Parts: sequence; C-alpha cells; structure tokens
Amino acid sequence: MNPGIIYLVGTSGHPNFGDEFIAAAWLKYLAVARPDADVWLDSPQPGMAQVLFEGLHPRLRVTNTLWRLVHENADLPADEAAKNIRERVTGLGTPAYDLGLLKMREAESLHLIGGGYVNETWPHHAGLVVGMRAVGEMTGAKLFATGQGLMPVLSPAPGETPLFRGFTYARARDEASAAAHGLEMGLDDAFLGIEEELSRTEAAPGLYVCIQSDMADPGRLESAVELARAEIERAARQGIAAYYVEAIPGFDRAAYERLADLIPEERFVPFVHVWNHGLPLSDQQTWVTSRFHLHLLAAAAGARGIAVGMKKGYYDVKHESVTALGSGWPLALDEGSPAMPAQAGPLAAKLPALLARKRAEAETLYPAEPGVPAQPASSAAKLFNLARSGVSRRGRG
Repeated sequence: MNPGIIYLVGTSGHPNFGDEFIAAAWLKYLAVARPDADVWLDSPQPGMAQVLFEGLHPRLRVTNTLWRLVHENADLPADEAAKNIRERVTGLGTPAYDLGLLKMREAESLHLIGGGYVNETWPHHAGLVVGMRAVGEMTGAKLFATGQGLMPVLSPAPGETPLFRGFTYARARDEASAAAHGLEMGLDDAFLGIEEELSRTEAAPGLYVCIQSDMADPGRLESAVELARAEIERAARQGIAAYYVEAIPGFDRAAYERLADLIPEERFVPFVHVWNHGLPLSDQQTWVTSRFHLHLLAAAAGARGIAVGMKKGYYDVKHESVTALGSGWPLALDEGSPAMPAQAGPLAAKLPALLARKRAEAETLYPAEPGVPAQPASSAAKLFNLARSGVSRRGRG
C-alpha cells in the first residue's frame, strides 16, 4: 500500500454543478493539505472530469475503473452483482480491468465523496461500496464516506449489509439517511468549498431562477415553471430583473425556453460561465430553484428563496436538509406556491461554525503533510459581517 495515493470515488463529469462542485472542493483541499500525494478520481465520465478539474491538484489522475465495473453489473440482482464485483476486485483475471484494480490496491484510502447517488434511485451504485470494501479488506486501506444522501433507502439489501460495514469513517448529510443506515450526521461536502465560492463570485441584485427537467415526477415541470413565472412577473412589477442559471446543461434549458419571454438571453447564465467565474451569489438576491446545491449556496450567501421539490422521496429530502440548517426557504411541493420569505434565514449567520466543522472533518481524514503550512483562518465571519453591514457583492449576472 502506497502511503501517497488517495483514491476518490464520485459521480463527476456529467457535468452537474453540485457533483462537480463537491469533487472540486476535495481536490482543492488536498492540493493544499496533500500536494505531493497522487490523487486518483474514479468517475463515470473521466474525460469530462479531466477537463473540469484540470489544475485543481498537481498530481490528479482520473479513471473509471470502479464505475465501469458497477455499470457492467447494473442489470443483475443485488446479491449477484455484489458477488461479481467482489470476485473481479479480488481475483483479477482480465486485462480490461487488472491495471486499474491493481492501482486501487496501492491506495492508502478510498473515499466515497458526497452526493445523493447511492440509493434506491440507482440501486446498482451500491456496488461502489462493495468494491471499495473488497479493496479495504485486501490491503487495509482506510474507507471513508462523507456527505452521503442515501434516500430513498435501498431495498432490498444491496448484497452486503450494513451498507458501510468496515468503513473507517461514514457520515450522512440528512437525518433520514443517517437513521436508515445507522450513521452519524455530517454535512454536505459542498461546505468544504463554500467559503471560496462566496469570495470569488459577484452577482447583480435580482431574482435568480433554475428549474430542472430531469428526474421530475409527472406534471411537476409544468407546475414548477408556473410558480417561477408568477415570481418573475411579480419581480418585474417591482422593477427587479430576473436571471436564469444553468446547473446541468440541457436539462435546465427546457424550463428556460418556457420562460424566455420574461428573461432575455443575455440574462441566461450558462454552466460554462458558472464553472469558470463562479455561481452568482449575493445577499441581495431572491431565488426560485429546484437544484439542491443552488439552494444551499445561495442561502449560505444570505439570499432569500423558494426551493422547488421535483421528485418526492428524493429532492424533498435534499431541500429539507438545507431548511433544517436554517435557509429559511419554504419548499414548494405538488401544486403549492409558497410566498417568497420576507427575510433570510439564519444559515448565513451559522456559516462560520458550519465551515469550521467541515474543515475539521477534512483535516481528520487527510492531515496535512509535515511542513505544509496550516490552512488560513476562515474568512467566513468577515464575509458575514460585510453582508450584515450592507456591503453587497455586485457585478456579474
């Protein structure tokens, strides 16, 4: 086992803003704490992931070894898939996998980074955990899982239970996931990157909208668009400009096309702009969004908003985890149209403590190499104080 190899497993490369943001946050942290370590990211889309994360860590390598193995067994019953994955990882036997699997055996740790992708929506993704555990049992590598959203709960059992048996460290990001799998509560992995995102972005005051067309219950897109339309028209009557933010290319465009008569193309903020320049964030905003991480980051910046649930049992759990932290955003479900809150919730005020908690987790899992300077003190408190004093970030939209 090579003490320099860190192996991350995540659903990166779609691109999907939330998943990419989480992977980038870990890579940026490791670039400071462990700059001399070889970091391997196992991703379902390694080509796009390589482009997205270029330069974020000096020794980053990207592969799809474990994801390819999981997808190859996706249509099999859980027990049979788990057996095949375990046998392939431990027994080798084909040049299609052996070099990648041998590289996994060199890792000091394997880390399932955060997101909501190991659950009944994609039950075959439990194979990621099976494969990681097989490596850990062979080599003694530490197994980590952070910021996990595990609802709707896997049923039947994923072939090996409990799900995170043998893991050195495992945390869920919401109470339902923690209870279902007997885990301790943690925070979404996006908290590791929020401070930098707040410091690098600017936004014009206004109403910001993002409504997805993917993974929606029947008829939900239409009602969500109507809710957004009502808020845009209300903002226009008040002289407030509306913007549209794209979190997943294509899937977020469908709703924009239905709202383009109210939001001109020049106020459409594409994913590429968001990725290159930062998510437009300000405490002078309001939001209507179905995207979980836009809810999280905008509320952390002090914005008011309405969260839109698109799929019951999945997205409502995600959004409720942010409201539980104090976003102050009502959750719109079914045909409901809650009013825009008059005041921001307490999440922004709680942010320094939450960032410190997430930083402590990262430092526990990946202590800095000897001689690496300590991370700078958090500036989140300074950012919050600026917001309270009325100094807002303005500019790009």
